[in-house]
Amino acid sequence: MARFRTRRSKVGNWYEDLCLEEDALKEFVEKKDRGELAVQKTQLLKEHILKPVSLSVSRDGGVHFGDTVMLVNIGSAERQCSAVSLNAEVSRLTQKPTPGLLSPCEVSAGPALQPCIRTAFVITSVDGSSDGTNLHYEQSFALRTTSGFAGGFFLTSDICTFQKCAKKSRLQEVSLEMQGSFLSWWKVVHFDPQERLEHEGLPVPANAKVLIVHCKTNRALAVLGDHVLWTMYGTEFELTAHTFLDSHKAEADNNHWWICTSDPGQEGLVLFNHPSDQQPPGQPALNNQQPAPSEGGLQ
Repeated sequence: MARFRTRRSKVGNWYEDLCLEEDALKEFVEKKDRGELAVQKTQLLKEHILKPVSLSVSRDGGVHFGDTVMLVNIGSAERQCSAVSLNAEVSRLTQKPTPGLLSPCEVSAGPALQPCIRTAFVITSVDGSSDGTNLHYEQSFALRTTSGFAGGFFLTSDICTFQKCAKKSRLQEVSLEMQGSFLSWWKVVHFDPQERLEHEGLPVPANAKVLIVHCKTNRALAVLGDHVLWTMYGTEFELTAHTFLDSHKAEADNNHWWICTSDPGQEGLVLFNHPSDQQPPGQPALNNQQPAPSEGGLQ
């Protein structure tokens, strides 16, 4: 029986597919050389935004203009301790001419309490007060991120509208903007309504419970424990400008903040190194160890 030898040949658009694969590989190599791959951008963002920052040390126990501080809410039985944090995504990263962030940027309340570029803010004057002078209750000021990679953005808020509001709660949005304006003015108010008038005009103490109120809308900065954000830094809480009142018509713990400075005696924050001095009544005991970043966040 005669045997026939068959010849196999490629059919279809095989040459076109081969060229497309070669072009895709070439484009990948070019992006890698330019540092434009998503994994490279994520690594670059992580290296810069988590760099440690030295907070200011309060020698007289007060808050001063020019101080670099952290804003911490110690939470409650249902909500863990958190700090105001720069919630920058890879899409806000720019590498020209030097690595930095584009505005506007989102903010959140994150459980990672290490002082770094992401969590550090500078008390900035808006009325001509010089650096080093005390910040007083009811005095307007601005909260600015550190210069350099963080861009020196201002913590800003405005009246809630259908187009501009917090993503989860639909309350008044808080964000970081390039230009400072009246929308970025805040003031510190005593947490106890019955003692508010008595403390007006007095120096603001560092590492003590206060309210941070937006000057234009008169809404207090708040963390929302029941609105969780899934970020590239892990699970965090939504941050908004909204005043929550309890049954006694006093601001709830969602609005309570500590303007934290560095401990001159040892590493870390005064709030956590000396919890007995800062422990408010009815709150869970503070842990001397600062919580590490949540699992799944940047390490």
